[in-house]
Amino acid sequence: QVQLVESGGGLVQAGGSLKLTCAVTVLAFRDYTMGWFREAPGKHREMVAAINGKGEDTYYTRSVVGRTTISRDNAKNTVYLQMTMVSPEDTALYYCAADLADDIATISDAGYDYWGLGTQVTVSA
Repeated sequence: QVQLVESGGGLVQAGGSLKLTCAVTVLAFRDYTMGWFREAPGKHREMVAAINGKGEDTYYTRSVVGRTTISRDNAKNTVYLQMTMVSPEDTALYYCAADLADDIATISDAGYDYWGLGTQVTVSA
């Protein structure tokens, strides 16, 4: 059984920064590629970033490149998402997800087997 719990969401002013945390309960955390997704009102859920099990390979969607960092601490079974220079376009429900795979195999949410309930991020103008 894999359980994911996100935290760190809230109200952020435009131009500010945020840090989301995902705590994962699983026996072999390093066997999972982890992803952060977001879903804004009226839009499809999209991958924001992903990181492979060893933390050596990462992916970022174009709109967050250069201002976002995904990282993981395998000793703590935790994955993080740090984002700077946020804008109202970053407002969304952010989800953490896990894929039992050695590396980043897909950016589609269909490829991820386990999901948290999400944490809301709202960026005010």
